[in-house]
Amino acid sequence: MNSKIKDRETDKLFEGILQLKTIDECYAFFEDVCTISEIKAMAQRFQVAIMLHENCKYAEITEKTGASPATISRVSRSLNYGADGYMTVLKRLLKD
Repeated sequence: MNSKIKDRETDKLFEGILQLKTIDECYAFFEDVCTISEIKAMAQRFQVAIMLHENCKYAEITEKTGASPATISRVSRSLNYGADGYMTVLKRLLKD
């Protein structure tokens, strides 16, 4: 866990997110909290993570997602050296 972001307000935000039960609820909440660009950027990074997990090459990822090599590299670093957040979600999501 990254102690640089951990505080009471962030805990409350994450507790709130954990209350969401449907995709429609997620859309409504994130549309209120984030800009469309922020949501699209998070979705793009998550798609990059999925493709890196599937061992896709950078060129293919760029072609399919529009992500820059810098974004792909940043996501790759998180997958390899991060807090395992991506992997926790990917394992659960791809298990189904």
